[in-house]
Amino acid sequence: MTYTARRRLLAGTAAGLLTASLGVALSSTATAAPARTTAGACTISTLPYPTDTYRAEADAIDPSGRFVVGSALRVLDTGNQNVLLFWDGQQLTETEMPGRNGVNPVDVNESGIVIGNGWADGGISQPWTYRDGKFEQLPLLPSTAIVVSAINAAGDIVGYGSDIVPGEYVGLRWPAARPGTVEVLDAPVNAQPVGITRNGTIVGQAGPFGDWTGWVRRPNGKVKPLAVAGGGSTVVNAAGGRWAIGQVWLGGNNPAKVRWDLRNGSHTILDPEAGLDDVNAKGVVVGGALVTRGATSRVLPGGGTRINIGARSIADTGAIVGFRNADRVTPVRWTGC
Repeated sequence: MTYTARRRLLAGTAAGLLTASLGVALSSTATAAPARTTAGACTISTLPYPTDTYRAEADAIDPSGRFVVGSALRVLDTGNQNVLLFWDGQQLTETEMPGRNGVNPVDVNESGIVIGNGWADGGISQPWTYRDGKFEQLPLLPSTAIVVSAINAAGDIVGYGSDIVPGEYVGLRWPAARPGTVEVLDAPVNAQPVGITRNGTIVGQAGPFGDWTGWVRRPNGKVKPLAVAGGGSTVVNAAGGRWAIGQVWLGGNNPAKVRWDLRNGSHTILDPEAGLDDVNAKGVVVGGALVTRGATSRVLPGGGTRINIGARSIADTGAIVGFRNADRVTPVRWTGC
């Protein structure tokens, strides 16, 4: 499903690491005029949320469309309170994370297992899982920071850490078949996994700052490049089903937005203004105010003058979740888009 390689706020240094490694790629603005239509049958609705919070938003939806996870901020006299929001259909559960600063959910799978990033006491980065109303810390390796980025239907989790090997990023996997363990992935040097599919295929980027290469790791351990012929630096953003999305420099000042077919490595150039927050098993891409199918994007309803919307995640059913900011930030869901 999604890691908005992005693009999601991670706690403290973890956020800084992501910004340092990916910020240039993700801030580029396309100049070509894309095809644009309005999502006629598409509707927006507000998810239930704690009305006493300062802001609330939805960050991820599982492929089945049942579970949604997000976060909220409650301002108290004693300080800010970060709250995890978990929706099972329309039923909301809110849970505070004691002993951690920041609630940064990243992904949720079809079993309702949530993964996210935060800080443990003492300022140490601490990725976590949330299931059946309980938080658990994920095991770590000695590192300056570790983040998680995606979880699949089996419960396998991927992420990466810095300085496990001095001066490098290292790809990591927390295998569902071996609870309580974390393993270093056999992946390219400076690997940063950002997505894992149902069958265990992992995608990511690797390499030094500004000279990234995309890669895909098959369930049998074989690693192949995710690239575009003649292309340069490549950033991979997310994966879903047989698809992966990202950006490739093909010359000029702005990268091309690309969707790869993981079966054979072929690619499609997307609308240059497409948001690359997530892709589902049908290859539909979402991000910002747009839902994109190939070269054509549709504008999601709910935005307007001084009203911002942002699509964060899309289920295989087509349901989309994100936020709407009209005087206050609220969690929303789009359907029929």
